[in-house]
Amino acid sequence: MTRSEGCRPTGLVLAGGQSSRLGVPDKALAELNGRPMLQHVLERLRGQASPILLSVHRSNPDLAAFGLEQVVDVVERRRGPLTGLVSGLLRLECRGGEPWLLLVPCDAPLLPADLSSQLMRAALDEQKSVAVARYEGVVQPVFSLWHLDALPRVKPAVLDADGAGLMRVLDQMECAIVDWPASRVSPFVNVNTPQDLAEAAGLVDLVGEDG
Repeated sequence: MTRSEGCRPTGLVLAGGQSSRLGVPDKALAELNGRPMLQHVLERLRGQASPILLSVHRSNPDLAAFGLEQVVDVVERRRGPLTGLVSGLLRLECRGGEPWLLLVPCDAPLLPADLSSQLMRAALDEQKSVAVARYEGVVQPVFSLWHLDALPRVKPAVLDADGAGLMRVLDQMECAIVDWPASRVSPFVNVNTPQDLAEAAGLVDLVGEDG
């Protein structure tokens, strides 16, 4: 396994999910304090990962304005974040370069500004191919770091007929777990409903872009 101290992983923002509960065509473009929610995520992710890619189910012209490469799902049926992860790792394999992929969702406008560094440190210290955040005892699978070495383990799950998801795949792997300190506002807030969106508007102002 190739491990590089001080390396910066490729970032993959999961932006291919359905947003039926939020009631908008595209969750990534939902307006949050006057800007697309994806913009908030990107501002917190820049400096942590490079390059940054967008995981999409199909090519999405509405996201072209962000100027980021879109990684289309490698399978047609929706398998959630697992499909995005495998598609991202396959793209990473083709690109070459640093072998690490940082996975984050497009609906987490408060994601930690040190997510990448904390996960990378844990993965290197524990010599694991995967590192994942845990907050108040709950594992956060879509806030995770993956080495390309994990691809042979996760790729078959996308084609598995039993519909295994990302959490089940994580359960079957040895991972470095990073327990995040509790705070007044969880940095792992996900926006899934109109009420979540309204609450997030106040939280973004409270935490600030660099919090």
